[in-house]
Amino acid sequence: MAAPTSFEASTHHGISGHEIVLLLETDPHRGLSGDEAAQRLKRYGRNLLPAQRGAGLLLRILGQFHHPLIYVLLIAGTVTALLGEYVDSVVIFAVVIVNAAVGFIQESKAEAALQSLRALVRTDAKVVRDGHERVITSEELVPGDLVLVEAGDKVPADIRLLREVDLRVDESALTGESVPVAKNEVVLPDATPVADRHNMAHSGTLVTAGSGAGVVVATGAETEIGEIHRLVGTATILATPLTEKLARFSRVLTVGILALAALTFAIGLLRNQDAVETFTAAVALAVGAIPEGLPAAVTITLAIGVSRMAKRRAVIRRLPAVETLGGTTVICADKTGTLTENQMTVREIWTPDEPVVVTGAGYATDGALLSRSGTPVSLETNAALRWTLLSGAACNDAVLTSAGDRWDIVGDPTEAAMLVVAVKAGFTPEALVEAQPRVDTITFSSERQYMATLHRSGNGHVVLVKGAVERMLELCSTQMRADGAIEPIDGPAVLKAVETLAAEGLRVLATGVRTPADPADFSEEALPGAVTLTGLQAMLDPPRAAATPAVTACHTAGIAVKMITGDHASTASAIAGAVGVLDNGAADDRAVLTGADLAALPPEEFPDAVERASVFARVSPEQKLRLVEALQDRGHVVAMTGDGVNDAPALRQANIGVAMGRSGTEVAKDAADMVLTDDDFATIEAAVEEGRGVFDNLTKFITWTLPTNIGEGLVILVAIALGSALPILPTQILWINMTTAVALGLMLAFEPKEAGMMTRPPRDPGQPLLTRALVGRILLVSGLLVAGSWWLFEWELANGATLPEARTAALNLFVVVEAFYLFSCRSLTQSAWRIGLFTNRLLVVGVMVQAVAQLLITYLPAMNSVFQTAPLDAGGWLRIFAIAMVVSVVVGAEKWLRARR
Repeated sequence: MAAPTSFEASTHHGISGHEIVLLLETDPHRGLSGDEAAQRLKRYGRNLLPAQRGAGLLLRILGQFHHPLIYVLLIAGTVTALLGEYVDSVVIFAVVIVNAAVGFIQESKAEAALQSLRALVRTDAKVVRDGHERVITSEELVPGDLVLVEAGDKVPADIRLLREVDLRVDESALTGESVPVAKNEVVLPDATPVADRHNMAHSGTLVTAGSGAGVVVATGAETEIGEIHRLVGTATILATPLTEKLARFSRVLTVGILALAALTFAIGLLRNQDAVETFTAAVALAVGAIPEGLPAAVTITLAIGVSRMAKRRAVIRRLPAVETLGGTTVICADKTGTLTENQMTVREIWTPDEPVVVTGAGYATDGALLSRSGTPVSLETNAALRWTLLSGAACNDAVLTSAGDRWDIVGDPTEAAMLVVAVKAGFTPEALVEAQPRVDTITFSSERQYMATLHRSGNGHVVLVKGAVERMLELCSTQMRADGAIEPIDGPAVLKAVETLAAEGLRVLATGVRTPADPADFSEEALPGAVTLTGLQAMLDPPRAAATPAVTACHTAGIAVKMITGDHASTASAIAGAVGVLDNGAADDRAVLTGADLAALPPEEFPDAVERASVFARVSPEQKLRLVEALQDRGHVVAMTGDGVNDAPALRQANIGVAMGRSGTEVAKDAADMVLTDDDFATIEAAVEEGRGVFDNLTKFITWTLPTNIGEGLVILVAIALGSALPILPTQILWINMTTAVALGLMLAFEPKEAGMMTRPPRDPGQPLLTRALVGRILLVSGLLVAGSWWLFEWELANGATLPEARTAALNLFVVVEAFYLFSCRSLTQSAWRIGLFTNRLLVVGVMVQAVAQLLITYLPAMNSVFQTAPLDAGGWLRIFAIAMVVSVVVGAEKWLRARR
């Protein structure tokens, strides 16, 4: 058999089934032959999405060293080794290796935890080959294969349907449509969007009801999922705000340090000092000015953030993403499964006498039926309600199952909702089957638009019917009252009730009964005009209980929340109003835009429209990607949440992609930076809070460590400029930097979050890592350190101290000032006394550890020999603590004056 003729994927739905069969040279009943299938498998390849190749082990390891400050440290370590300063060299390289190891281990853990999330379209498939039905793996499918699907099957490839029987497919993962779609074989216009291609069954979607047969028209990368996979690959993985700010900060700091070192060397040469000694001093200045602990502090602070978020049910895949949410300015939330339960729920039941409100959400059977006044409704006194529930539950093919505290369904979500509300009212599926066993069925179809079942009831029979309201009005000539009385149907009243319920975004189905019924007269022809309307059941995919307060909290924190969904505009608007995305549920032409609206916008108007709107409905994966890009072009830091395959490109493009862990598809999880294990939008609010805390703690560490590094560098520069002995030696500088970074600075990573964090606006994405105020404070403390250490060094020498004793005094001054300043840095705006001295106990422990270390380097003979230190008398310590107190008072006064101003 010749190879099939090639044609555009977009025309599958626009060609008749007969033409598809001819073009693909297959048989609509016998399928392909085994030999032809084997040949096509060689030609088209396996039905798999292309594997995304990640960085190899060596590149991942080398990536941990890709940082300007690390480059300088590596050079400094090499130079100090060449100069024979082996202790200095070993310490520098140890810092670099430890930092790289921490980052590599964290990334490896995250990747290993998600390796199992890459098998979305791998499943078994029922095909007909050589006229015989066979079960093969979906990987073996080829274009032209005849595939059979039925309820419970995952569609294994893109299929053009040739025949179907009441086939309905859940396409929420692909399109965002919350209700299963009825399928048929009718030819559609070429311009029909994916969500409305009812003659197609797409790879990765789930058959909820009926059965069908179709020809495979696309496999692997050529499927709709494959197209989304391609979009995911083309989406840019952006640097996070933190990595961008740290990169800019590091570049500026690196240039400054190298310039200062070069200036030091030049001054020494101009003063005719020994070139080797001057070069050694310049290297010491570079090493001293570099915050060696910064890379490790960043990694460890982020890792602590990962741990805290994990406790709040958010799994971080990429370490810098911990902080990104803290700087988020816009959250683009998918509706189905993110803001909603992705479980259809009956919210209201209308009968001719009174409406009934239903409590509870999702498939859980907790809930009650209440009147408008809030009192429980009795089925004993409301026959219409009783028959409405009975019709919805017994004329039903769904099955409700429980797994621990989680309820799931097999079948159509709409039928599941009607089954659940009946259970809430006291019916049980088993009792229904026993009391009124089903005898016959007229199945639902898109043409029929209703389902009817015949049941034995006592000594007779009864017909139960449910379906679309318009179709049910054609079948019903009477309606039932609460007392069981039958009267002529009031069509206008029914339609008015439907209009009211639909305006709330509810999907409305009608139920009816025919009793008594003659089994011999159970047919489509006999039903019109013979059914009694019992009521209406109105349902929707309800908002998550925690969604509304979470959205409110985001708004309070200055974060805009926008809903992006593939569902219909009316449904999206109702949910958006319920959770607070739309103010008071308002939906004007600016606040709610559909995919068609976006497609019609001129390119120059697109960014403004996206900025203004809050709800985007019926959008395609490509449009979701464009929306995220437009917001980023406007300077926003965008978080995108989603659970479906259709969300994956936008998840990858966003500054941080957030996938749902329970209901999310593996493609979505794989594209995301963070996975919510509880699928709860409220967890995002918690993650935002943790992210802001992480950024605050990193800023506190940088504000704390830089004065020491700058002060050490300036002390050496001053000494070279004056031709004086160095107040502190390179080895002593390394001791100060490494011990204080570990014992003191890293304790700031455990600092509790400050009050009011979620009431302040997000950081301006264009704002530098350090504000002008913090830079001023850093320079102030640096100047005080230089002045204090130089004065103390000269005073000790002038009063008979040896050079090692004077240097030891200067060394301890740096450490003690750092310890005092550490308490001030616990809050960048408030007094250390106001936030409490002991609210971070690890910090107190760190100070005690550092104190012991300083006593050892000062008084232990072995350490005196290695670090060229000498014991100090009590007077020396008094002078050290007096200078430290002066620095603390000055910093406190600067904070107070800035707060008043």
